[in-house]
Amino acid sequence: MKTEKAALVLACIAIVIGIGSSRGPVKDMLAQMRAQSGLPVWSNAPKQQDDTLRRQIESTAAKLSASPVDATVDRVWKAIPGYNGLEVDVETTYRDALLQGGNTPVKYVYRQIAPKVSLDDLGAQPIYRGNPAKPMVSLMINVAWGNQYIKPMLDILDEEQVKVTFFLDGSWLSHNVELAAEMLKRGHEMENHAYTHPNMSTLSHDRATAEIEKTQKLLKQSLGVTNKWFAPPSGDFDQETVDIATRLGLKTVLWTLDTVDWRNPTPESVIAKITAKVEPGTLILMHPTASSSKALRGMIRGIKGKGLMLGTVSQTLSAERLTPSTVE
Repeated sequence: MKTEKAALVLACIAIVIGIGSSRGPVKDMLAQMRAQSGLPVWSNAPKQQDDTLRRQIESTAAKLSASPVDATVDRVWKAIPGYNGLEVDVETTYRDALLQGGNTPVKYVYRQIAPKVSLDDLGAQPIYRGNPAKPMVSLMINVAWGNQYIKPMLDILDEEQVKVTFFLDGSWLSHNVELAAEMLKRGHEMENHAYTHPNMSTLSHDRATAEIEKTQKLLKQSLGVTNKWFAPPSGDFDQETVDIATRLGLKTVLWTLDTVDWRNPTPESVIAKITAKVEPGTLILMHPTASSSKALRGMIRGIKGKGLMLGTVSQTLSAERLTPSTVE
């Protein structure tokens, strides 16, 4: 056994000596290989591929970046929320792509950049619409009556996978807690529509405060909801109304587009109107009526058909940016 091992060692030494000598078959073979300049240099290929990948990501990132938009007070639309900027996290995207391998599409990692001026910075201002750069709209459903249409509308919203904001009259809520709880359970936003559906601008300061505050407390006590938004009944308000709501921690929200469903228009006319006029940031006013109930599915599909998403008032008025889910 020892003799065989010794022979093997001597053979290896002989091969090495042969490679190191000026002549020999191995030396000649290596010289021939160096002369073939067309052969790939495998040790450098991964580095070149990585550099190409990084340049691709950086180029795409430059096209996808967007600057943040500050919240502002418009002469017509009053307070308009800001909209976050967007940039690709190049380093994270690059590292993730390296780990995934060359045959996997790059998944871009985004980060958002908050605007310098937010909705909170604008003070006591009414809000009629979301930021026009955000392709999202909201259905605002004011509820003080119309119970027979609420569950059919909830079923349609479930089927279409849409969440809305219900603004509840406090006196209605006090008599319909179970139905309101069902609306909340299905994932919808529940907000404040005063207590007795008054014209807010005609009320004394104390009465106006009581109207908002009583419903605010009822939302918390009966549904566990922390109220954020106040929608004045019939759209009637003055600056004092907005100031009172602000002191109670609420923002006053109205609408961009009205279905006028209380006049009992045909469902077809409601669908046509909303589909034609809806645009990014639109807040759509409606009620649980026969017209809106029958028009609801068509409205939703018309809105989606224009490339717009539907969300709650909180989602539409937030500065949160909608990011692309995939990049070609």
